[in-house]
Amino acid sequence: MLAAFLATILFSFSAITGRRLSHFVSGTQANLARLVLASLVLGTISLLFGLGIRRAAFPLLFLSGCVGFGMGDLAMFQAYPRIGARRTILLIQCLAAPFGALLEWLWLNRAPTITQAVYGSIILVGVGIGLMPGKAEARPTDGVVVGTLFGVLSAFCQGGGAVISRKAYAVADAAGYSFHTAADGINAAFQRTLGGISISVLFLLYLKIAHKPVATAKANWRSGWLWAIGNGLCGPAFGVSCYQWALMTEKTSIVLPIVATTPLVVMPLAHYWEGDRITWRTLLGGVIAVAGVVGLTLAK
Repeated sequence: MLAAFLATILFSFSAITGRRLSHFVSGTQANLARLVLASLVLGTISLLFGLGIRRAAFPLLFLSGCVGFGMGDLAMFQAYPRIGARRTILLIQCLAAPFGALLEWLWLNRAPTITQAVYGSIILVGVGIGLMPGKAEARPTDGVVVGTLFGVLSAFCQGGGAVISRKAYAVADAAGYSFHTAADGINAAFQRTLGGISISVLFLLYLKIAHKPVATAKANWRSGWLWAIGNGLCGPAFGVSCYQWALMTEKTSIVLPIVATTPLVVMPLAHYWEGDRITWRTLLGGVIAVAGVVGLTLAK
């Protein structure tokens, strides 16, 4: 559970730095830059500590990065401009966990207990209430259906990427190379970033070949480099390392609901640093989600 909590906190800081970075660089460029930075940091740590690449798990961890980091993030960035950030996050965070639990049950035959499923659902209800757009918030008028489909696709990829990682650990364990420690989480995150980078590079090449604009404005890396470093370290580097560490010890149906509380953790940080208003709905959703996390932590 500790690894899942650490991942949630780091992902929250990643969201704040990512929001700042978006003012200076396009989403596609920012995503590739943070993945490259994360792979350099994680790869260096793996090399220095002699972790290496576990051949038995690498193909699946690489695929997990392609699905979760690559396709999942690309779909998310397509949903943002069509249905808005809050609705996109609502879809992803509330659907990734059930998608992951279903896939893990069908593929790995590992289902949550009834108690765990109940508390996991309580967490998702709290997240849904906290992120639900208010009546005064502008509604999207164009691209709602397409944006929703991209959001659902991103959620499916996030859940699927987590389950593929779980399968990779099972394969490695059967081959005598178990993943259990925080250092193994760093190693697994490194292998996943390689898959994410591959998809991001292919997408950028597609944009160039198809003569589609990569960004609406010129990238301002001089002003955004510090936020890029913070985003890369908190998100795909150490945030994902803790996330992978959590998946080594807990079911997908337990890890994803806890990580789903990330947007709620972001809100007080955004209030402090950016002056975002916290509403009664946010507070209510936060209380419900925290109650679910406490129950899930104690559940057997």
